[in-house]
Formats: sequence, structure tokens, C-alpha cells
Amino acid sequence: MKRYFLKGLACLLFILLPTFSLLADDPAGPPDPGGAPDRPPVGAAPIEGGMGIMLVLAAAYGGWKLYKIRKKSISEVCLE
Repeated sequence: MKRYFLKGLACLLFILLPTFSLLADDPAGPPDPGGAPDRPPVGAAPIEGGMGIMLVLAAAYGGWKLYKIRKKSISEVCLE
């Protein structure tokens, strides 16, 4: 029961956090900082939407699964 609760809580967390972060954006956009038009405004940072973080976590999870599978298959070979 505790396991299902923690999984549900984690899913809810991953759904709600990006939703609330979208609500924090100013609908009118940032004010015009002035300056040269060929340079980005000071303090401008690219926002990728968390896709990089998601890819890193997916790769880590896949690597962990492969590690467990290989460890299991090696232990089965050694026991025979």
C-alpha cells in the first residue's frame, strides 16, 4: 500500500510542478531592456522545459535496469 502511495505521489509531483511553474510566467512578457538589438537582454537565459533533465533520468534508470539484469545473469551462470 505504501509503495502505491509513493508512486502516486511521485507521479502527482511530476505533473503538478511543471504546471505551477508555467503559471509563474508574466503574460505580458518581459519589459524591453533597451540596448543594442543584436544582443540578447541582460539576464536572459534559455528555458528548455526540463527535457534534458528527463533524458538524463531516463538514461540513468535504463542503465540501472541493465546493471541489474547483467548482475542477475552473471550470478545465474556462476551458480550453475
